[in-house]
Amino acid sequence: MNTILPELSSAVVAEMPAPAIIRTQPSGPSVPKPGQPGFAQGRICQGPPIATIDIGSNSVRLVVYEGLTRSPTAIFNEKVLAGLGRGIMMTKRLDPAAVAKAYAALVRFRALCDTMGVKDLYVLATAAARDADDGEEFIAKASEICRAPIELLSGKREARLSAFGVISGFHMPDGVVGDMGGGSLELIDVHGHRAGAGMTTPLGGLALQDASGQNIRRAARIAQEKLEKAEPLRGLRERTFYAVGGTWRSLAKLHMIQMGYPLHIMHGYSVPAKEMLDFCKLIMRVDNTTLIGNETVSVGRLPLLAYGAALLAEIIKIGKPKDVVISALGVREGLLYTLLSEEDRKLDPLISAARELNILRSRSPQHGEELLRWGDRFMSSTNIDETADERRQRHAACLVADIGWRAHPDYRGEQSLNIIANAAFVGIDHRGRAYMAVANFFRHVGLNDEQLSARIREIATTRILDRARILGGLMRVAYILTASMPGVLPRAPLHVSHGKLLLDVPRDLEGLAGERLATRMRALGRLIGREPLIRIIDPVEVAAAE
Repeated sequence: MNTILPELSSAVVAEMPAPAIIRTQPSGPSVPKPGQPGFAQGRICQGPPIATIDIGSNSVRLVVYEGLTRSPTAIFNEKVLAGLGRGIMMTKRLDPAAVAKAYAALVRFRALCDTMGVKDLYVLATAAARDADDGEEFIAKASEICRAPIELLSGKREARLSAFGVISGFHMPDGVVGDMGGGSLELIDVHGHRAGAGMTTPLGGLALQDASGQNIRRAARIAQEKLEKAEPLRGLRERTFYAVGGTWRSLAKLHMIQMGYPLHIMHGYSVPAKEMLDFCKLIMRVDNTTLIGNETVSVGRLPLLAYGAALLAEIIKIGKPKDVVISALGVREGLLYTLLSEEDRKLDPLISAARELNILRSRSPQHGEELLRWGDRFMSSTNIDETADERRQRHAACLVADIGWRAHPDYRGEQSLNIIANAAFVGIDHRGRAYMAVANFFRHVGLNDEQLSARIREIATTRILDRARILGGLMRVAYILTASMPGVLPRAPLHVSHGKLLLDVPRDLEGLAGERLATRMRALGRLIGREPLIRIIDPVEVAAAE
């Protein structure tokens, strides 16, 4: 197993090469500020957008983010499959047609950044520009187009940034990150907030295609030979392999469709290693058009699918992981992660994203924060088993519990479920998404699951449905008591004591109690096997209860 390096610190970040950055005033329309006409109320106020351009061996991609946060939200994302690395192993030069296509993409991307008011632009280049004899010439011209210096990543630097992308996107990851590009494969061990030294190999999709003479079996043998001594894979047994890169995302998308998987979210899609190995063998053997429908996989990715499958199959056979998990976050997000303060890097990305959605869409964001703490006291008093992951997912569910209030009452449950299940959350697996979504469904439609989508049931386990129903029942009590307004829940604790489910309402709030509240208390009491009781108590009794 790789030696794990210490947790990323300010000192470590300071030692890293400075990222390419340019700060310019936008030449396009100015971005309205809060209070000005045209200001986007659906945006978090966190300064101007921040952008990255990733010049890879297969694709050139621009991503513009709302701002630099622990859970950055992309507001624009576009890629061009230029294929810079095609043929580079034989010619040692960048393909002229691919260079022209890349330059055209960069011209557009720079114009988009100006139009969107981007002030901080980071430009990265990887294996193709690194390996080509004319790479320096290409970088100089590309830098001129972007009006920004370009950081040419070393293989180890690329591996480190990929690792930080996975650390940024998963809650305490444990395994090996593999980032497959067009020209290279980076491998690096991750554990919690720490990343290993990392390594790079010339096993990108385009590179494998060229080296094997477009022969899949030969490509598999080349991959096997290169990976047999790969140090990170020695520590992968029964851990997770985190697959990064467009070719592997396309492979997973095809698997998802073949299996009829109900949730079309790539990030966090998990497949048992044996199942993924069998699927890779199928992709290597069967003509792509037999399995792939129109527009399932982009035309530019299609020829590389079998090479991605061959490479992943060898990784599984040599490393023997427990499962393969797809990461939508990689080098770009890893770079942004290194730019955060040490304090911000330690934040939970799921909670950060849920807080932002709470601010944007709830009637009272403060009420969501109070609901979170109110639920903590309730759960601790019930002795209901709850894992650390379930607790953080419950917290996130509380923060987004009121995002559906603008919808028609008949559709709030369904819309809330769809928004939460498909939200751009990171730091959560698909079952965690189901828990959060179903809890908020129950919060709106009631605790009977007859109307619950059969598709979401395919992900939800018995435990998830049970915990979601309890949390939904808790929310139903909270919202009928408070009308979504802050200041009530901290003064009206809900807890289990002496075999009863008690809601203590201060006398000055007695008017909030009523038959509808009592009905919801009875429903929650039945779920946890406790007799409900609403107590109207004086301020002195409240202080004593606390």
